[in-house]
Parts: sequence; C-alpha cells; structure tokens
Amino acid sequence: MISTTAIEGLLFCELAVHGDERGWFKENWQREKMVDAGLPDFRPVQNNISFNAERGVTRGLHAEPWDKFISVGHGRVFGAWCDLRRDSPTFGEVVTHEIGPDTAVFVPRGVANGFQTLDDNTVYSYLVTAHWSPSVHYLAVNLGDPTLNIPWPIPLSEAIVSDKDRYHPLLSEVTPAAPRRILVIGSTGQLARALRAYAAEHDMADEFEFTTHRPPKGASDPARLLDLEELARDPQADGDLDWSSYRAIINAAAYTQVDAAETPEGRKKAWALNAVLPGRLADIAAAHGIPLVHVSTDYVFDGSAPTWQESDLPAPLNVYGQSKAAGEQAVLRSPGALVVRTSWVIGEGPNFVRTMMDLAGRDINPSVVEDQVGRPTLARDLADGIMHLLASGAPGGIYHLSNTGPALSFAELAREVFRRCGADPERVQPVSTAEYEHSRRESAQRTRNAPPVMAPRPSSSTFSLEKIIATGWTPRDWREALDDILPEEES
Repeated sequence: MISTTAIEGLLFCELAVHGDERGWFKENWQREKMVDAGLPDFRPVQNNISFNAERGVTRGLHAEPWDKFISVGHGRVFGAWCDLRRDSPTFGEVVTHEIGPDTAVFVPRGVANGFQTLDDNTVYSYLVTAHWSPSVHYLAVNLGDPTLNIPWPIPLSEAIVSDKDRYHPLLSEVTPAAPRRILVIGSTGQLARALRAYAAEHDMADEFEFTTHRPPKGASDPARLLDLEELARDPQADGDLDWSSYRAIINAAAYTQVDAAETPEGRKKAWALNAVLPGRLADIAAAHGIPLVHVSTDYVFDGSAPTWQESDLPAPLNVYGQSKAAGEQAVLRSPGALVVRTSWVIGEGPNFVRTMMDLAGRDINPSVVEDQVGRPTLARDLADGIMHLLASGAPGGIYHLSNTGPALSFAELAREVFRRCGADPERVQPVSTAEYEHSRRESAQRTRNAPPVMAPRPSSSTFSLEKIIATGWTPRDWREALDDILPEEES
C-alpha cells in the first residue's frame, strides 16, 4: 500500500514481510505491483547499501539530483526528509518516520534525505535513478537546523556524525534545487522559437535547455552544441549530456526541405534527421525513463481522405513524408512517447504566411495552389499544445495538432493574408498543383536552369482534433490565431 505525506511526492510504501523460524522474505522492489499501487515508474539504475555498525549513526540531510527508493534490510532507522525544491508548495517542510524492513520510502529528486540508526548492525539500502559520479553536485541542509526542529531520538551531541554532515548549511543558506529541465532538440526553428517564448511568458526560462547543431557564429548562443547528424551516425555522440537532469525531451529538429529531399544528398539528410535521429532519441528516452515528444507532419498521408484520424495508416507521397513516417515508428518504441503531427506551421522565420505578407506589399500577383487543403498551425499554439500534453500526463501515442476553424486551400489562405495586409485579395491567382508545377518548369527552361525537383504533396491535410481536445485542451480557431501576426483592422 502506498501512502502520501506532507511533502509532495514523498511516499511511504508498506511491504509484506513473510517470516518463519528461518527468518523472513520480502519483495523489496517489484515494479509492476508497486507502479500499479501508485508509486512512480522511476526506473532505478543503481543499488546502494549502507552498513551501520552502531546504534546512533546519523547521516544526511542530502538531496542529490535523482530519485531514491529507500528500504531497510536489517534493524530500524529514524528517517527525516526536508523539501529543498524551488517553487515547491512544501518547500522547507519536514517529515519524519521510523522505518524497518516492512516500510520503504520513495524520495523524489530535490528532497533531502537523512536517517539515524536505532539498532546496531543496521543495513540501509536505496535504489537511485542515476549513476553516482564524483562530479555530481548535491544539496545538503544541517541535521540540527533549529528551524527544521527534527526530533532525533538520539541527540546529535551523542550521535555518530561525520564532520562533513555535522556542518552542512542551514536551510536559510541553501540554494533551492531547480526543477529538472526540458531539453529541446533544435534552437532556431519556428517551434523552438515558440517554446522559448513560452518559457519566457511562464517564467520558466531556466527550466528549458535548447540544442544547436552548429557552433554559433559571432555572438555566443546559450544553446548547447549537439551535432544531430553525428548523433544519427553514432549513438554515443550525445555531447556528454546528463540525461538524468531532464524531465522531458522535445524533438523540434527536422530536415524540412521537401523538394530537396528527393535528391540523393537530400534523401540521406532527410533519413538521418527525420528517421534515424528520432530513433536514437527514443532509445535514450527509454533508457532514462524520460518522456519524449516528437513532432511530425501531415505529409505522412497521401491526401486521399478529407480528414485524417490518428489511427489512419501513413501512406506518404514523397521522401520527406516517408522519412517522417519512419521516425514516428522509431519514436513509438519509447514507452509513453508522444508523436505530435502538425500542419502548415506559422511562426517566427520563413513560412507561407510571411511570404504572402511580403508579396502583398510588393507589386507581385502570386499564383497559389487551390487544390491542397488543410488548416494552419500557429507555432505558439503548437508549443502550448505540446506543453499541455506533457503537463497533463497524456497517454503516449499519436496526437494531431493544428488550429481549429474551417479547412481552406493555400490560395484561400493567401487571399486572407492579402486582405489583412490591406491588399486586393483578387491579386492572388488560384491555380491547380499541376498548373503550378508546369509554370515552374517553363520558367526554368526560359532561364536555362535545371528543371526544379518537385515532390508530390498531399491534396488533403485536414486533421481530426478530437483526441487532443479530449485531453482538456482545445486549439484556437486559425482566424483568431492569425491575429497574432496579422490582426484584423477595426472598422
């Protein structure tokens, strides 16, 4: 049986001890049973045992950057725990409890742990979720801090305490433990920029870390350097990241040059970044028990259905879509992983809407396809939806995420942009995809350029959104979302 305590996340676990004249037996850690009972699926990687020869040995209070599952193999201890997590509603709270072989304690990262032995020859054991390293920085608080008022059964003046533990800082002097961060793979794309904005708006800037795959030019970039193509080739090329310090991974990196992916060199890059790399991240996430969010695309479908459900089988028309579909399957190997399919993303950086905004202000009448239909997705809403899925603990699997509102063609979206820019919408010339491709080839011939490589696109990219709405989050109508970039003029 699992019971909660006054410290959020600190849990007591009642263990069944089966004894007879020979001694006793217990299941100290049984993942399936204990997770079903309410214990976090914390995935320990190391088991430590502390043997304490005498009654009165007192250790702590230590808060390392990992979770612990504590139990006693022989004897009894008086346990004490203090919440050192920044922004925790129970920061500074203290819980004490006597534990023997019939009790185990789950101690979350950032909660300081200490104990005092009540019997000679006490065996104290703990499972942890990260490997110990001499470079690990841990927090500690003084065992005798009067503000904690821990009722040690044996006064500390009579207890056996190391000098190091005896002189830890007081609670008032401790820098609180920062929460584990969210690692965003990518730093300059539309989604990565939207996640940066999300972090700033929610005062979470130090809870995110971004990676860049190229060294910064000129001014320093705070993003961590991580060569994604190298990681795709070599699973050990992870930049020595401390994966235990992350609470989630968001893969916002991709090779998105749809036409270039049809070329031999582009095909290699597309498969490396869109298929192999997500598989590497899935393996890392599974090994460390970290939730993984992978962003995919409407291009995994062939456009033959008016609306696409998450359960529909992919049937991509081009190399880009094929590589993204393969990436989805690789990611879903990781328990609890989330694949978020999106379409027509609009944010900071180059995109269709910003191109139309530029053309609306110039003397150019663009030809825009009218037989490819879908819905836009504001990058801000994509970021909000992803953060909602992580915060809500949504079950792993595939989720479709775009803005709501009526489906429309690229030509209709272009006309809406022109209208909002104060330009004549009739300047946008609707054409079929076949007509657009023919025009591009003719232009290439006139300028004696090589014929452009044009990948086939799905004619229908409209998503069903019922699944993500059922999690408690409803995307905005795209017409309202477009106000972030092009507000409606007041009449």
